[in-house]
Amino acid sequence: MALDSKVPQGPLKDKWTEYKNKINLVNPANKRHIDVIVVGTGLAGGSASATLAELGYNVKAFAYQDSPRRAHSIAAQGGINAAKNYQGDGDSTYRLFYDTVKGGDYRSREANVYRLAEVSANIIDQCVAQGVPFARDYGGLLDNRSFGGVLVSRTFYAKGQTGQQLLLGAYSAMNRQIARGKIEMFNRHEMLDVVIVDGKARGIIARNLVTGEIERHSAHAVVVASGGYGNVYFLSTNAMGSNVTAAWKIHKKGAYFANPCYTQIHPTCIPRSGDYQSKLTLMSESLRNDGRIWVPKNLEDVKLIREGKKKPTELSEDERDYYLERRYPAFGNLVPRDVASRAAKERCDAGYGVNATGEAVYLDFAAAIIRYGTEQAKIKNIQNPTEAKIKELGKEIVKAKYGNLFQMYEKIVDENPYETPMMIYPAVHYTMGGVWVDYNLMTTVPGLYCIGEANFSDHGANRLGASALMQGLADGYFVLPYTIGDYLADDIRTGKISTDTPEFDEAEKAVKDSIDFFINNKGKHSVDYYHKKLGKIMWDKCGMSRNEEGLKEAIQEISDLRKDFWTNVSVPGGANEYNEELAKAGRVADFLELGELFAKDALVREESAGGHFREEYQTTEGEAKRLKEFQFVSAWEYKGEPKDAVLHKEPLVYENIEVKERSYK
Repeated sequence: MALDSKVPQGPLKDKWTEYKNKINLVNPANKRHIDVIVVGTGLAGGSASATLAELGYNVKAFAYQDSPRRAHSIAAQGGINAAKNYQGDGDSTYRLFYDTVKGGDYRSREANVYRLAEVSANIIDQCVAQGVPFARDYGGLLDNRSFGGVLVSRTFYAKGQTGQQLLLGAYSAMNRQIARGKIEMFNRHEMLDVVIVDGKARGIIARNLVTGEIERHSAHAVVVASGGYGNVYFLSTNAMGSNVTAAWKIHKKGAYFANPCYTQIHPTCIPRSGDYQSKLTLMSESLRNDGRIWVPKNLEDVKLIREGKKKPTELSEDERDYYLERRYPAFGNLVPRDVASRAAKERCDAGYGVNATGEAVYLDFAAAIIRYGTEQAKIKNIQNPTEAKIKELGKEIVKAKYGNLFQMYEKIVDENPYETPMMIYPAVHYTMGGVWVDYNLMTTVPGLYCIGEANFSDHGANRLGASALMQGLADGYFVLPYTIGDYLADDIRTGKISTDTPEFDEAEKAVKDSIDFFINNKGKHSVDYYHKKLGKIMWDKCGMSRNEEGLKEAIQEISDLRKDFWTNVSVPGGANEYNEELAKAGRVADFLELGELFAKDALVREESAGGHFREEYQTTEGEAKRLKEFQFVSAWEYKGEPKDAVLHKEPLVYENIEVKERSYK
């Protein structure tokens, strides 16, 4: 198949406007005869469901959680970008576009990214109208803060709960349409296959997770908004239920997959404390606005800190290495996420990690507390304030900005971050790759759309902070509602799609066969046994540091693990009941298949990009260009002069792969 991105002709700044002027529309009276399925109700799916229903379409929305409010979008902390230039610091649509493309290592589709920057300002207006409580400055105007990889303040935020507040806005919009009968909500339902009729997506097979019932649902178009696949690593910042199943099922039915090996490694996560953990906890990147990242300069101090014989607060300024400020003087602690992550790993690999596992660096707010406290003392006209008073005043400001994050850290680590520096370490966070889509957000299967984190289009090899919420809401509120009409204009006379067809029969049988296998297989290992093994292979050999030998080993090890899974997995309980182990088994089966494709993709990419360092190759032209802009001065990234490389304007794209190890076939 020849890929056609359908990117309009003309200058970047005019593409979206001209395109909207010429696409087909559906008459409001005809929309009520058209059904749309939306899988996933996070920010992308929730905003799309609400908007499509508001336009008049009949929407069926599916969530595997007990409520759309529990979508993983709720976990986003730091903020959402928009080019409104409220700070008057030189921001613009073009600068947001350029920062996003540069942050993605020049591997994003530029037309999609410019459109994203273009509609970003509309998102803020939409959410304010919904009542989202964005932070405001002293005069009552919306406040902004900075995020990594940019030189302006363009991030709107609601303390450290931005994702939650935005999701509640989308959820309220959904509820209005549910009350009107325009959205039929299916909570606790998981999509297990897509149904293709005459080459078009015409429905899904879903499992009621409470009763175990297998259901058929038809529609004129299907929209997948199921989030990312970071849990392929087992340990990630994602919710435990986050999975790849919906995206992977449509991939196996003909939707191409792009850039699967690009995942974002977030630099500010609470470090792993042992092998017993099931997930990692994100600390917002917004903390890098005021927190300074450092490790001890001397290995002897590192040893004493690890042994508990010395406290980090006992080290003088001269004994600390603020390595980001040293390496990147223009950006300092606000370098992009991938650069900060790789720098932290380099310091820890060199032996400077400060916790028991050797996988942690400090994020220190002492200087910010003194700075804010001194400023407040002057504002309050306090003459000759004591150091204790300055700290008290400074802590109040830091608490107002980051209080819930500090509270969360203290509950998990049992240390007071106002008094002792936080410990952080990189962790798998957001996925850059996903289902390939064109400019309309349609996959290679007609009538099958993919939006939000589940698609590949906007972030290249790395996502700048505060871009995820922007993309999800842009796709759902302002892009898909236009582009899907261009396709559905041909369906106004189609009528209701029947579920009593051979295609639905076949898809339902395949789903039931898979479930029957899991329930009846008398294996000896739990689902988590395989998930943890997969995660270790992925992190050790497909994680931040990669090489050809390790990737080839990973491909073979994942293949062997998958064969063992289909022989020896054990799933307790029955099919016709609430059975979380059964749901997990299907998701891990998909992760095992994705993991192999992931490693194959990484193997053919001979460049370092995003958070991934290819050990045996020199820095690429694009990486060198970007690092130069961040005033990179460390020798770790370079192995001689940058070599020439082709920058991928379009992704490496994969057709559905054959999987033959399933014993029930």
